[in-house]
Amino acid sequence: MVWVAAAAAFLARFPSLLWPLRPDEAGFLMVARSWDPEPGSLYGRYWVDRPPPIIWLLRATDAVGGPYAHRLVGAIGCALLVLAAAAATREVAIRAGVIDRSAVRRLSGWVAVATAAVVTNAQLDAVAAKGELFGIPLVMASCWLALRGVRRVSPRDAFLAGLLAMLAVGMKQSIVGGLVFGAVLLVGSLVARQLDREDGLRCAAAALAGAAVPVVVVVGWTVAAGVRLETLWYAVVSFRSDASQVIATQTSEAATSRIWVLLLIFLGTGMLLVVVLFGVRLRSLLRHDPVPVVAITVMLGVDLVGVALSGSYWAPYLFVPIPGLALALAALVAHDHLDRMRHRVTPVVVGLVVVSSIVALLGWTGAWVRGRVPVEVRTGQAIAAAASPGDRVLVYGGRADIQWATGAQSPYPYLWSLPMRTLDPGLEDLEAVLTGGSMPTWFVEATFINAWSELGTEPITSSLLRKYELVGTACDRYRIYHLNTVEPVRIDVDCSTPFRTIWGR
Repeated sequence: MVWVAAAAAFLARFPSLLWPLRPDEAGFLMVARSWDPEPGSLYGRYWVDRPPPIIWLLRATDAVGGPYAHRLVGAIGCALLVLAAAAATREVAIRAGVIDRSAVRRLSGWVAVATAAVVTNAQLDAVAAKGELFGIPLVMASCWLALRGVRRVSPRDAFLAGLLAMLAVGMKQSIVGGLVFGAVLLVGSLVARQLDREDGLRCAAAALAGAAVPVVVVVGWTVAAGVRLETLWYAVVSFRSDASQVIATQTSEAATSRIWVLLLIFLGTGMLLVVVLFGVRLRSLLRHDPVPVVAITVMLGVDLVGVALSGSYWAPYLFVPIPGLALALAALVAHDHLDRMRHRVTPVVVGLVVVSSIVALLGWTGAWVRGRVPVEVRTGQAIAAAASPGDRVLVYGGRADIQWATGAQSPYPYLWSLPMRTLDPGLEDLEAVLTGGSMPTWFVEATFINAWSELGTEPITSSLLRKYELVGTACDRYRIYHLNTVEPVRIDVDCSTPFRTIWGR
């Protein structure tokens, strides 16, 4: 059952073959392809608040298999997540006292099926592969190794657990669940005297050494590349504080509406049911096997608080709690097996999770069959068709997928709206681009100039009115400008042809 669930998780990522690059994917690839580190810039031409490992991964997959190869890595990651969840369930069950090997296999199968269903639920994101999807298999494997390392008193397992947990942070800074789980499990085992002090210190030292490896590699690369360490620190750590202040001060109706969408997805995928069931039975679970239950509780709490405090509330953020939910389900099914009363609620929850995933995937596929037009890609393609060699394109508002589809570089370093709003709040840098020697030939208003603030928008609007001509609105959505010229500029955006596959475009 475990292997079938892993294969299903891999195959259920088939929508990634049927839709073009999403904004984050396009942006990461643009950063990776133009990567040229400088003392004051981690990535050179473009700025992004992500650690180097995620960009290294995208650069490697692009070099090996092209711009969509990372989606294959994401599908493989889903399968590995399921296998790691089953392995962690075996550890939880053995630790809880489940002796029968067939019972352990059966419980692992339940959790594998549920994990596969949640991670492939199309309500989250059936298409894009990015930091969250790359990071959670690493977290799940780290939790499995931490559980096994404590049981076996294995510094080797502890080292690998720390290494994978920190690698997950390299995919996205908020994916800290592996570090949290491992730390709480180790400390709890020492407090409960399940590990003696000497063994605990050996495992702790090994875990810290493993976690230090990715950090040392990144810092070493930074120094070797000539980038200042404070530049790395700001991009990876400090920027989030400044960005959070910007999010808090700039009201956004879109972000507010996404809160409710996120809550509905949390309910619709069955995640909320698992959390509620775990919470209802927490006291009983703590009496039975407190150390891993406390570690799971803290890990889930940290992950869910991270989603709640994100401020942006995008659906893929809900990938992050999946390892914690899998562990919570593992504790529940192990407790069910040992409880003579035999709870029937857990199998019902697993069934609902599976049904939700199937319905969501069928709904996504049905919408694709009826025909969906990727307006962003069609907009970029239309500009590429009308552009002359050497034309520069600037997309305002954080739609790197439009920028990618044009095939042109941007003279503006911010491909995402949040870095722009944080690092160029008065739009002085944007004004300098529009009035300097590297002004773009095309300007796409993907978001209204004054969407987040009136500050600095008047000079931008003035430059557009004086220097640019509005040549069209793509599918009644995106305003396209071209530098004033005596020659007429025509642009034809295809708003009717659906996108079928990543090969046929």
